[in-house]
Amino acid sequence: MNYCSSCGSNVRLQIPPDDTRMRHVCEQCGEIHYRNPRNVVGTIPIWENQILLCRRAIAPRHGYWTLPAGFLEVGESTEHGAARETLEEAGALVDIGPLFSLLNVAHVEQVHLFYLAHMRTPHFEAGTESLEVGLFTEAQIPWSELAFPTVKQTLQWYFEDLHAGGFHHGRTRSRDILPSERIE
Repeated sequence: MNYCSSCGSNVRLQIPPDDTRMRHVCEQCGEIHYRNPRNVVGTIPIWENQILLCRRAIAPRHGYWTLPAGFLEVGESTEHGAARETLEEAGALVDIGPLFSLLNVAHVEQVHLFYLAHMRTPHFEAGTESLEVGLFTEAQIPWSELAFPTVKQTLQWYFEDLHAGGFHHGRTRSRDILPSERIE
């Protein structure tokens, strides 16, 4: 960041009073500009014993498969954002269930949240950010063609819980995704 979004003056990195981190601070008006992680919200859309996946039509990872997810918008809840992204990317209406996974991806300044979601009907269609959309059983999932480590981890946890006899309400699976876990 070079310029203040409030007054247009130059900013400099410094630790403001009563803070512990370097921040962009306006030299003119004193505005402190905070850089915070961006939330990515999505669903694990379920129809019978299948999961709905989208093949990406956009970068990054164009052509690879993912769960429907995207950036949370200002003014919406994480649940609403996850349902919106599922509708936009996969054309599927879902009923949002409990938060299932929370993955910290600090090296790209993101936090990924995935909710269990039940599809209202088996209807779906590719949105503008998807090349195609399809329902997959565990054996059919294109594991080597998944777009992101957070999606792979979430699906692995999902099937582990499914094989263990179900999901424990109130328990969220969580972990940090490291830079070394990038999918090449």
